[in-house]
Amino acid sequence: MTTLLQRDIQTWRDIGGLHTAEEIAHQPAIWRALAGILRKQQAGLAAFLGDALSNPAQRVILTGAGSSAYVGEIVVDTLNAAWPAQIRAIATTTLLTHHELYLEADAPTLLVSFARSGDSPESLAAVELLRQVVPGARFLNITCNADGKLARQGANDSNTYNLLMPEGSCDRGFAMTSSFSSMLLAALSVLGQDTDLSRLETLAQLGEQALRDWSAPVAELGSTPVQRVVYLGSGPLEALAKEAALKILELTGGRVMAMANTALGFRHGPKSAVTTESLVILLRSSKPLARQYEDDLLKELQRDSVAQRCLTVGIGGDLSANLSANLSADAPAWPDAWLAPLWLLMAQQYALHQSALLQLRPDNPFAGGIVNRVVQGVTIYGHDQF
Repeated sequence: MTTLLQRDIQTWRDIGGLHTAEEIAHQPAIWRALAGILRKQQAGLAAFLGDALSNPAQRVILTGAGSSAYVGEIVVDTLNAAWPAQIRAIATTTLLTHHELYLEADAPTLLVSFARSGDSPESLAAVELLRQVVPGARFLNITCNADGKLARQGANDSNTYNLLMPEGSCDRGFAMTSSFSSMLLAALSVLGQDTDLSRLETLAQLGEQALRDWSAPVAELGSTPVQRVVYLGSGPLEALAKEAALKILELTGGRVMAMANTALGFRHGPKSAVTTESLVILLRSSKPLARQYEDDLLKELQRDSVAQRCLTVGIGGDLSANLSANLSADAPAWPDAWLAPLWLLMAQQYALHQSALLQLRPDNPFAGGIVNRVVQGVTIYGHDQF
């Protein structure tokens, strides 16, 4: 019988989790497919972007809502450090309420929208807002749905480039999984200075190995009840910690509370949340300086002996023998944003198993529609109404 993430396929189907399990497991294949798409579109993307990123006056806004906003937060500092252009991550949910803090009518502006469905009201409204406030704005839509309103509205617009993610990336499950990692890697590949697409093949190989090595221990970890989960990450991995925490909240229907912070910031109050029924997961940085700070915090948590368990995910370290668990990967010491999809494989699986443990249906933990796959119930107001 065929197994998938430690359960047979029929079991996942019976408990309403097959889509999510498949979409977590097929991510390395999606990353390979993405490399093929980017190779074919390299010339078109280069022509669209021109030398904009080399212009210090150019503004680039990475935007989205929820998980899509976290994509921008993970990649923004890596991209901003690489170019003279002013690159910021601003969620659509912030742009719509306080646009005057971020937009200037005469500033050359590129809005990069991350969107799984392309139908979220805030994503569509953010594009329309820029069209009204910044007449010369241009738009790069990184989306997983060719049939979404975002892609359709930009299809025949000379100021818009639609970059569609591979088939299969528009997750059928409730939580964003393969859509998230594919858009993240697309942003780094298209907007970064390193255009070597062979890096995606390396990541795919590492992802396949991580899925093989981690599926059993993560399934075991996910079979233990827990009340709180804390994800910690340094630098770009702080935003990854936010996404990992969101996966727990979403797939457990809010029954397991989750939070995110940095290794250094955790002591400044948030550490108060750690109880004997808390799991603390540190997403390890590839940067030696950050790892030293992380090591100090891990030693402190061990001395405290309060958390139910502490574990690390990432490039292995000397502390692994003293921790209750360490999920390591023999990965190159690339910038943290590039390695984020690997560490996310663990967090996605863990949230899936916690959902199953609580006897929820992971593909739709909110059967009553209180929270929806595509946000509903949002009223959009004109920026000049108030």
